[in-house]
Amino acid sequence: MGNGAKAQQKRDRAADKGPKEAKSQLKSNASAQSVKCKTCFQTFQSTTARKLLTEHASNKHTKNFEDCFNAEDGVVKK
Repeated sequence: MGNGAKAQQKRDRAADKGPKEAKSQLKSNASAQSVKCKTCFQTFQSTTARKLLTEHASNKHTKNFEDCFNAEDGVVKK
């Protein structure tokens, strides 16, 4: 039995297991959208930096961070 036959056997065994199922992160990304702007209701992921949320509040609404988000929202980078 040559190497070509071994490779073919390996492909046949892999085909018997069936096709691999596609894995998507869409559901997990949607569930991670836990930070919401109080003014426009735009959602952000819970890992969003506080700086980005502050920029959203000032640029889009000309408001302060506290006017648009809860105090505990956003990840504070040290």
